This record gives sequence, structure tokens and C-alpha cells, in this order.
Amino acid sequence: MPANNVIAEIKNLHTNFYLREGVARAVAGVNLTLEKGRTLGIVGESGCGKSVTAHSLMQLVPSPGKIEEGEILFYPPGSTTEVIEIHKLEPNSKEMRAIRGNQISMVFQEPMTSMLPVRTVGAQIMEAIILHQQVSKAEARTRAIEILSRVKLPNADRIVDTYPFQLSGGMRQRAVIAMALSCNPNLLIADEPTTALDVTTEAQILDLLRALQQDFDMGIMYITHNLGVIAEIADDVAVMYMGKVVEQTDTSSLFFKPLHPYTQALLRSIPQLDDVMARTGKNKRLETIKGMVPDPYRILPGCVFHPRCPQFMEGICDQIAPEIIEVEPDHIVRCHLYTAPAEAHTAKDARL
Repeated sequence: MPANNVIAEIKNLHTNFYLREGVARAVAGVNLTLEKGRTLGIVGESGCGKSVTAHSLMQLVPSPGKIEEGEILFYPPGSTTEVIEIHKLEPNSKEMRAIRGNQISMVFQEPMTSMLPVRTVGAQIMEAIILHQQVSKAEARTRAIEILSRVKLPNADRIVDTYPFQLSGGMRQRAVIAMALSCNPNLLIADEPTTALDVTTEAQILDLLRALQQDFDMGIMYITHNLGVIAEIADDVAVMYMGKVVEQTDTSSLFFKPLHPYTQALLRSIPQLDDVMARTGKNKRLETIKGMVPDPYRILPGCVFHPRCPQFMEGICDQIAPEIIEVEPDHIVRCHLYTAPAEAHTAKDARL
């Protein structure tokens, strides 16, 4: 059994989509650990497998997707022996529905599409409470008003009877968070919850999530492509590329000592207003990662990032798939730079 603070573990997860064009390997061997009271940030370009990993954890992979291999283990609170093997549960089974929305909840990207426009905010929150908590309608309504107040929505007793389209974007997002937290989950999955919001509202939502995490002592999986948000909210970070975790460590180490060339390239692509620019008034071009994300239907030999890597080593990176290794304590990376023989580095430096 893992440590008492572990909520869920993902081990060697493979999730594929079987399409006319071929097999899209959206998640290809992901390993993650989620702990209570901590936030794990998942970052990477669009299409790297972040959301599919979360949907696999919730057994919400849409057809024609399928969890092909691996384990998803959930450890219910208060038990030292019980393990629920989520990967073996049917998506619509009674066991999975008892977990989804109750012990594991999810905040989706777009709040307007996360709530039904023809039902009031309160009715949708109450539905989850009645389903999982076995309380009366009156008690569920009281609970809905309480949770709307906790997410800092003013006049919660009035908003409970409003429809989603009557709320602003920030208020809708708070209502979606309230719905996800209505049953006091152990794990909250936040899939780009601030993408459509302005920066002021985004900062408020991040502060809200941190405060609620302390109140509920829950774990958070925060999915985003925004490294600035990761710096604000995450304790640990997993960087994904082409369905694989290429680097994982604590947030401070990732920003101050990134090891994988992809992580380094992501950090260089963040716009910065430095002293030179402020003094001279001169602009400089924003750095980008050269090339394109490879075709998801192809299996590339070697490292999946090698076609775009500025530190590519011929004969190694394009032929041998790197294993994930621990370079420093609690800092793992999937890259040949830390395992290749010295002569390979010499050859690479000569080409540069």
C-alpha cells in the first residue's frame, strides 16, 4: 500500500483512439501519483494527452477511445487496505458512478457547456447532492446555498434559482466549481478552468481553489498549457509531450532547473519584459519551438521529441526510446542527455 496521503495512482496508462486514419495513441505509458493537500500540474501543448489522462481517471473516455493498458488505482479515505481498480470498472457501472462526482470530481474547460442552460444552477448542484449524500430536497437546497457561498458568489440564496446564462463567465465558473465540490471530493480535476476568463478573474479563481483545497484537504490535478498558472498553483509538475511524461518534479525545480529540452523550450517561449527591453524600448522576437507536433497516428522511433530537439544526438535520439530516470532526488526526466555515453555528447557539440 502507498503512503496514507496518496489518493490515486496512475501506472503505465495507455489510452488509444481507433479512427479511420489509424490508431491515435493519446496516452502512452503515463505514471502519476496524486496526494491529498497537494496540487499536481499537468502542462504541455494542445494534443499532448493532458485531458485524455484526466478523462481516463474518471472513466469518461469517449468512443472510439479505449483504456488499452495500465492501472488506475483509487484509495478511499479512511481505509488502509481498500483499493478500487478504476481501470477495471465499466464507465456506467454503479461502482464508478458512486466515485465520479462524489469522491473524484472534475471542473471542465468551458463552464457554459458544463451546465444545462434549461435548469437552474441550484437544481444541478442539488442533483449531485441528492444522488450521493442521500438527503432530502430541502437539505440539498440548503447545502447548495452553502457551497455557493463558499465559492464567494454574492447573494447565494438568489443565485441558486438563476440559470447559467444569467451569470457572467466568472460567476459561471464559480458555480461549476461549487457543483464539483458539493459532495466534498477527495480529488478535484481542474481541466483548464480559467482559459476563457480575464486575468483578474483568473487570479480570483486560483485563489479560490487554493483556499478550498485547504478547507477540504483535497488533492488537485490542474491541467493547463499556461506555465504562469502552474507557477501560481502547483506544488508538483508533470510535463507531457505526445502522450508521455517527459519530466516531473516540484514546481520550483522545474522553473529554476529544467532538464528536458522540451521543458526548456516551453520556458523560453514565455513572454518576458526584461530590463534591457524596458531601458531601450526595443522589442525582440518571441522564441518558439521549431517544427510541428508529429502525426499522432505514427510511431516515431527513438525519442518522440527528437524531430524538434535542438540538442538532438544522431544515432541515439532517433533510434532508441529513452527510459525515464531520476536525475536528482524527486526529479525525473525522459531524455538521452542524461544517459548517453560521453562520445555522443562530443559529437553533438561538434555539430553545434
